[in-house]
Amino acid sequence: MRKRLRTAAAATAALLALLVSMLAAAPPAGAAAGLHVSGRNIVEANGGTFVLRGVSHAHTWYASQTTSSLAGIKSLGANAVRVVLSGGRWTANGASDVANVIAQCKANRLICILENHDTTGYGEQSGAVTLDAAVDYWISVKSALVGQEDYVILNIGNEPYGNNNVSGWTQATSNAISRLRGSGFQHLIMVDAPNWGQDWQFVMRDTAATVAAADSQRNTVFSIHMYGVFDTAAEINAYFDAFRTAGLPLVVGEFGNMHSDGDPDEDTIMAQAQSRGIGYLGWSWSGNSGGVEYLDMVTNFNPSALTSWGQRIFNGANGIKQTARQASIFGGGDPSDTTPPSTPGTPAASAVTSSGATLTWTASTDSGGSGLAGYDVYREQGSTDPRLGQTTTSSITLTGLSASTRYQVYVRARDGAGNLSGDSALVTFTTTAGSGGTGGCSVTATTQGQWGNGYVIQPITVTNTGTAAIKGWTVTFTLPSGHTITGSWGATVSTSGQTVTARNASYNGALGPGAGTTFGFQGGRPDGTTSVPSGYTCAAS
Repeated sequence: MRKRLRTAAAATAALLALLVSMLAAAPPAGAAAGLHVSGRNIVEANGGTFVLRGVSHAHTWYASQTTSSLAGIKSLGANAVRVVLSGGRWTANGASDVANVIAQCKANRLICILENHDTTGYGEQSGAVTLDAAVDYWISVKSALVGQEDYVILNIGNEPYGNNNVSGWTQATSNAISRLRGSGFQHLIMVDAPNWGQDWQFVMRDTAATVAAADSQRNTVFSIHMYGVFDTAAEINAYFDAFRTAGLPLVVGEFGNMHSDGDPDEDTIMAQAQSRGIGYLGWSWSGNSGGVEYLDMVTNFNPSALTSWGQRIFNGANGIKQTARQASIFGGGDPSDTTPPSTPGTPAASAVTSSGATLTWTASTDSGGSGLAGYDVYREQGSTDPRLGQTTTSSITLTGLSASTRYQVYVRARDGAGNLSGDSALVTFTTTAGSGGTGGCSVTATTQGQWGNGYVIQPITVTNTGTAAIKGWTVTFTLPSGHTITGSWGATVSTSGQTVTARNASYNGALGPGAGTTFGFQGGRPDGTTSVPSGYTCAAS
């Protein structure tokens, strides 16, 4: 200091001014910016709860597909995408590439979960790196991440331990979080469990509080990957219950409808996640290989070519289209909007055929501020009213209806915050007999992949070959001697001796003339054999 203050009063005034300026400029100690944890929830900067509903895209292996993939994922209703990155174990994704990925997420109004895949299977798989090395990668691309806290979640490392020495996960994860905070990262951090993400030794479950405390911002969410370990409702609920009891935030960072290690109970995963307000991210959009091609949600990155897994996670019960709400940072889910839209007008039915009808109604209005998002159309059917369709306009053409059947239908509006209107009045109509049309079906099976003692048959395509809608279908086929069914998806499968019967699921049985759907299964067989099932037949109902 070159010269002293002349008086004590002047010194006091200067000190007070300095303290005021410091308090105004500095955020509260431990404050989190952008997306952050509040209790067991993820919330946005405005305090509104945000529940993840999305899927993973393998950017590091399919960078040329990222632009179209993110657009496709959004078009099917997702509010988030988990993006696979690498620091060098595979094609490295530098700061400029990461910045471009974030920009594309934002352009498609998707919250971006960025994950470093290099850690996958550390301690068990050759080439896997430590969580400390993953932090080095995040620091190297920090320039692309700073300022994106409203839009980006940092998933430090994918499945960072295999099944060896997993007790080291707690300290390694705590150290990684501390290093990121020490390097200035303000983002919501996501950490994956050990045991290839499935935590079957419960290390993450039992030490999550220790890891949470290592975060100076208390801004860490825990991610469990649910595959074959979670094949019963009891196991799924017990794991969810443990985190609820601990008061800690949890998401299902990956799951599938089947896997080589068993058959996950995806129905319970999705239903319980929805009822508990837990986020989920399915694996994965497209491009799987090495015998797990059945985890592709679309074929060849084409959003119009949904597989049975894609149909399930996007369009099925408790699926993405039904439950996702867009982040308010993009104009959806405004927490201040608690006003539901007005009730839609009474629908009018026209162009009624044996398998469809067109409905129109007077549009709803929304005064809550988040805007009208669309309409859901339901059939009145007692205690459980199935949804027949969704639309963003005040009309819809229903398909896949049954011939000579009476329908009572109503409409509900929803806004961007998820508020629902009252039910419209019912419209009643009866589909025609279809000029004597008949229903029938055909089946075509494709062997997607096989190995020494197993194989995957997918897609098995069922097509309505008749001139009238069908309500359901049953496919039968024969297993060679010694073969077993080890997993299935898109159908309810039973066996009697070597005869297998596959019946439609609740969401893919109704098919209009010419319409089709798919299912699949994984089989096991004795070593040294190369045979696969045969004799596929289809019957419509």
